[in-house]
Amino acid sequence: MKKGIHPAYQQVVFQDSSTGFKFISGSTKTSDETIKMEDGKTYPLIRVEISSDSHPFYTGKQKFNQVDGAVDRFNKKYGLTDNK
Repeated sequence: MKKGIHPAYQQVVFQDSSTGFKFISGSTKTSDETIKMEDGKTYPLIRVEISSDSHPFYTGKQKFNQVDGAVDRFNKKYGLTDNK
């Protein structure tokens, strides 16, 4: 690899803003904010809005806005029933 053209890869802490969940990962992102972790080391802190701790897909707390499926909506709209 050519020297001087790649961003610096380092360990950083990502913190979920909504839950406070923190994890250490390698990244090229930088930050002026730092945090001291349980291992005694200080890392740059990157705040994120959604992580695996708060995303509905991973937590299983999905909100279903639509109760009816497409077929049910069609039948309601056009008054079709299963009765013959």
